[in-house]
Amino acid sequence: MKFKILVIDDEKNIREIFSLLLEEKGYLVEAADTGRGGVARAQRFIPDIVLLDMNLPDISGLETLTRVKASVPQTAIIIITAFGTIRNAVEATKLGAYAYLEKPVDNEELLLIISRLLEVKKLAREVEDLKSELSSRYRFSNLIGTSSQMNSVFQMMEKIAQVEGTVLITGESGTGKELVARAIHFQGPRKNSPFVIVNCGAVPKDLIESEFFGHTKGAFTDAKTEKIGKFELAQKGTIFLDEVGELSPDAQVKLLRALGEREIVRVGGTTTIPIDVRVIAATNKNLEEAVKKGGFREDLYWRLVVLSLHLPPLRERKEDIPLLGEHFMQKYNLELGKAIRGVSPEGLELFKSYPWPGNVRELESVLYEAMVMSDSPQIEAENLPQRIRSGAATKEDLPPELGQPLGEMVAGLAEKAEKKMIEKALEATGGNKTKAAQLLGISRKTLFNKITALGVRSEN
Repeated sequence: MKFKILVIDDEKNIREIFSLLLEEKGYLVEAADTGRGGVARAQRFIPDIVLLDMNLPDISGLETLTRVKASVPQTAIIIITAFGTIRNAVEATKLGAYAYLEKPVDNEELLLIISRLLEVKKLAREVEDLKSELSSRYRFSNLIGTSSQMNSVFQMMEKIAQVEGTVLITGESGTGKELVARAIHFQGPRKNSPFVIVNCGAVPKDLIESEFFGHTKGAFTDAKTEKIGKFELAQKGTIFLDEVGELSPDAQVKLLRALGEREIVRVGGTTTIPIDVRVIAATNKNLEEAVKKGGFREDLYWRLVVLSLHLPPLRERKEDIPLLGEHFMQKYNLELGKAIRGVSPEGLELFKSYPWPGNVRELESVLYEAMVMSDSPQIEAENLPQRIRSGAATKEDLPPELGQPLGEMVAGLAEKAEKKMIEKALEATGGNKTKAAQLLGISRKTLFNKITALGVRSEN
């Protein structure tokens, strides 16, 4: 798709020169010789960029700028004039102009400014497309299941997504707790802000406070640089505390304090940092029993269980297996270059009799393996692992990979897109962080924090 540029200038030779220069670079170009004519053309043409002369025969350039921005707010405006003043430049910037150039304009400089600006706009479009894709991917309707148990889950999710309360998702390993947490986030009011995951069971006990809240340089032996914690990274968004039942008693105290006071202090620091995050926690443990036995703090439990959602194991909703199987077969037919249409009646009977200790995650793994082994249009009983054919299994019998999170499922896509956008903004502004922050619509301080947290390349 070509970018569109509108030239508004009362000098015919200027319009022709700019039009020729820009068309040679592959842009779609239209021109107008008055302010009112330019506004009307902008409303019809919907340009990405307007090159606007300040001195026009009918209305002023500033008035034209105001009307164009009101009609086509996404348009970037570059002011070009032979009568440049600091006052006009300041006023034009206040009204939304991207740049202010004096005639005679250096063509190479103009083309460079346009190229940088369009690169940022292109990246912004990609980020919006990504946000739309994520929102679409995690619609409730995309979650698989028609059983009465899952219908109840979906109804609860729709209500939970629209409020701000802390959520505790319970269920056995492999039931899809992270997928549900993502769906709640991306269908809620915080969907355009970060979704940050902390696997509480995978972080060493002595590092969990740093993981949660960050640390200052020199806070402990290995603290070579400052680190922003996951709670800060999740500002305005959602933090997902997976396997929260694995937290040590000391970590539980620190988490309780953060949830209660809605503020944190980095390890080794003294500055209090307010946090505005929604907390979704998940566990495969029975936390009520853990509270009774003294393994989990009761006050923290009640902080987490403001809203609760239980995901049923697959053995309790076996009527969903055919639908889940169809979904996974469609997914892996494309990857494996196959056209497997279903499971044989014998295979389906084995699926129904098997207890599925690894739940949906195990079903996906089994189907993938069976599709790899199958040479026919459907999965036969002999394509299935021995544990499925024997009809009995315990969690100890499961392959070790089933203890890991389900696939890669777009993990970190939003963070990667944000990092790319910041890098492009810095490139477009020649490394000027103040201008880059303006382009991104964030404060300079926020930009510095994100550069540190995301590991953005920055030469200045």
